[in-house]
Amino acid sequence: MSDFPEDIYTEPSADVHTLNNLGPLTGMAGIWTGTRGLDVKPKADGPRKQAFVERIELQPIDPVTNGPQLFYGLRYYIHITKPDQVKTYHEQVGYWLWEPATGAVIQTLAIPRGQIAMASGTTTADASSFELVAKRDSTAYGICSNPFLEHAFTTVEYRIKVDIHADGTWGYDEDTVMLIRGKDEPFHHTDRNLLTKIAEPTPNPMALQALAALAAA
Repeated sequence: MSDFPEDIYTEPSADVHTLNNLGPLTGMAGIWTGTRGLDVKPKADGPRKQAFVERIELQPIDPVTNGPQLFYGLRYYIHITKPDQVKTYHEQVGYWLWEPATGAVIQTLAIPRGQIAMASGTTTADASSFELVAKRDSTAYGICSNPFLEHAFTTVEYRIKVDIHADGTWGYDEDTVMLIRGKDEPFHHTDRNLLTKIAEPTPNPMALQALAALAAA
């Protein structure tokens, strides 16, 4: 037996103003930069550290329903370079989602290496710290990779911890656990950064429409 309702079609009413309903994601909305990122990645001769510079845009989307399920969320785009370089070092797109009814936080991600993942965790609406996990063997919150990555760098777990600070900044620590071909021990590919806001978010389309109607009244 599941905790889901018998009625899987009826949609709940939703507030059009997503920015007012993001729960623990509220402090992440906007455009951010981080200049002190650190990546620890695998190389043939062992782990290698790499500093990086990051820009991340997190913009509110309209409320989303799956029948009775209701999400508020942020669409994001991450662009990372090495210091003083133009070439892309890492690029990532996806969504951060908040489900008020259950306290679930979800991150979906896709990277142009032929890999996608969906991580989840639970927290409270006023939380300033939370952690999400995705595992390779999960059919609900899992990881899917192209055949070469499955062969050579099998990702078995992805974990991200977010901390939102009182000074308006926020940071993350990521741990991507891989089984590397020819290596006996799992490798922990880690990334971390501290983000500072450089621009406010743009309200979601439904909220913009409501504000325009109010101004015209």
